[in-house]
Amino acid sequence: MRNVVRQELVARQLDEQIAGRFPVGRRLRVLDVGVGQGTQALRLARAGHSVTGLEPDAGMLAMAREALADEPAGIQERVRLIEGDGLETGVHFLPGSFDVVLCHGVLMYVNEPDALLAGLARVLAPGGLLSLLVRNGDALALRPGLAGDWAGALDAFEAGTYTNRLGLRVRADRLDRLTATLAGIAAPLHAWYGVRVFTDGAADGTEPPDGDDLDRLLAAEDRAGRTEPYRRVAALLHLCGVRG
Repeated sequence: MRNVVRQELVARQLDEQIAGRFPVGRRLRVLDVGVGQGTQALRLARAGHSVTGLEPDAGMLAMAREALADEPAGIQERVRLIEGDGLETGVHFLPGSFDVVLCHGVLMYVNEPDALLAGLARVLAPGGLLSLLVRNGDALALRPGLAGDWAGALDAFEAGTYTNRLGLRVRADRLDRLTATLAGIAAPLHAWYGVRVFTDGAADGTEPPDGDDLDRLLAAEDRAGRTEPYRRVAALLHLCGVRG
């Protein structure tokens, strides 16, 4: 359920930002850094855009290629998958090569994200959209607190890292810090959303509801992700910067 909520909300928010920045029908050049299984990359390719996916993990890249192989030939032609690290964008791409750059669920695995973000801004064309999905450092105490882990909640208030569902100790980012970073790389924050306000505590393997119940769940998450104060305590933050 957590992944369904994440992917659906990010898709809605991303479509909203694309529609607000680019003419209807324009075929965009999209870079997806940390493409993973290719969920957003394939969705954008189905919409007619040209998508390049960059992924350092060979296993994840193989899954993305499998998913791509199930698509019609016309969509396959619009997707290019490359094995590589997000810090290597300068090796693979010229400045200004893309209209939209996605970096979802990546920054938490990068010890020093500023260099990566500067590289993403470099390959973004003027007026282009940078979409970041990060763990919300201002809400790290919520998951352990709601689970009754009071020691974990107290530790999380001042922490900049957390243990994810895979058991890895990774980073979290705070809205104020990322806002300053985006301004510094000439892609200032244009809009931001919360993702997974209500469903982050769902147990592993929890299936989403069906039909109308799923529609209502997504509607509630969507509204919370756009509304103060709820969006500030979301598990994830979706930040959208625009290249000056």
